[in-house]
Amino acid sequence: MRTQAAAQNPRPNSKVVVIGCSVGGFMALTGILSAILPDFALPVLVVQHLHPDDNGSFARHLAGTAGLPVIEACDKEQIQPGHIYTAPANYHMLLEQDGTIALTLDEKVNWSRPSIDVLFESAACALGPRLIAVVLSGANTDGAAGVCAIKAAGGLVLAQDPATAEFSAMPQAAIDTGAVDEVLPLREIGQRLAELGADEQVEKHG
Repeated sequence: MRTQAAAQNPRPNSKVVVIGCSVGGFMALTGILSAILPDFALPVLVVQHLHPDDNGSFARHLAGTAGLPVIEACDKEQIQPGHIYTAPANYHMLLEQDGTIALTLDEKVNWSRPSIDVLFESAACALGPRLIAVVLSGANTDGAAGVCAIKAAGGLVLAQDPATAEFSAMPQAAIDTGAVDEVLPLREIGQRLAELGADEQVEKHG
């Protein structure tokens, strides 16, 4: 019922991109985000499985390759268009219905904290059809339950073609759920997100 209510009254009003990845994901992310132009207008939330000792280095390294500002997320932070938010090590990152980020120390999900499923499922409740999800390289099944929640809520789900992933298990697990709308080689995902961002601008300005 929470998902249905969110789908009828999604907040924030623009689309949001959520991306999940694990081992092999950093290179995939840099390829995608470097292809997105600086005028990309959608917020992007990223969960990458991180070493517990990561002290913000993932966000800093990503900022060196992305064309958009990269921020390691803080609790209660309001997401902004054209910004990339990464989950800090040892915290789950959730998206609330008012467009703010929540960080929690809840138990690990799929042996991971941050967990992709936690972000995806919370975002599905918050945004419904205003959500665009992407599953990239990884060696486990984190994200598979999340893409099902997003699909049920009316969102769009993309997955990296496993043949182009350094580790194929994660995108393949998402594809196997039947909830993935588009399977794309890595080189096409950034272009597809750019198209979806442009569509959003057209929709807003009529």
